Amino acid sequence: MLKKLENTWLADFFSLIFPNYCLGCEAPLTKGEKQLCTRCLYDLPQTNYHLHKDNVLSQRFWGRVPIEYAFAYLKFSKGGKVQKILHELKYDHNQTIGEMVGNWYGQLLIDAALAKLDGKQEQIFDLILPVPLHKAKLRSRGYNQSDCFARGLSAITDIPWYANVLRRNKATKTQTKKGRIDRWKNVDNIFEVLRPELVKGQHVLLVDDVVTTGATLEACANSLLKVGTAKVSVATIAVAL
Repeated sequence: MLKKLENTWLADFFSLIFPNYCLGCEAPLTKGEKQLCTRCLYDLPQTNYHLHKDNVLSQRFWGRVPIEYAFAYLKFSKGGKVQKILHELKYDHNQTIGEMVGNWYGQLLIDAALAKLDGKQEQIFDLILPVPLHKAKLRSRGYNQSDCFARGLSAITDIPWYANVLRRNKATKTQTKKGRIDRWKNVDNIFEVLRPELVKGQHVLLVDDVVTTGATLEACANSLLKVGTAKVSVATIAVAL
């Protein structure tokens, strides 16, 4: 008991001298706050797409690939808090924020009965798969930011996730400055399913960090459906509107 009190006191002492700062507003975090302060967490621009099946994101895939559900947790805007979170996750090696966002969104999916069916202990989704990075990019960054999000979702929903079922066989250039048609060409036929036995007949939740045109998710979904995946849904941290 005494040791526990000492550890708590030391943690409080160091937080005063070396405070952690909110990723959103850069204010010092208070006791109990992690990564984001309470105000910034409350003010995150949520889409609520998980409450509406035929939402704006779902409509991006109509006529292109059969997607069961399409969700995005947050709305992306340049210079906003969501961009700061994504930058921290992708470029500042903050894997923790990716897992925490997965935790937050996973809880919303449970509350909306999308992780488990009402009145039953059956999962709607059978497994979670992150969109993979090419091996060169993975080696350079050291981790897959989409896998961090997938782990966070899995931890809350109890849906198993697998990091190595999908493989990206081609190193593509960044999608950021490409037009809609060029984005589709950039990712066409670049994904391979390494373990088709795991996804055959299953409902896969495919996750990524941010979606713009949906070209990357479409290419992944097509690869999964070609090997017998029953249904594919998608979930991302953010959507660029």
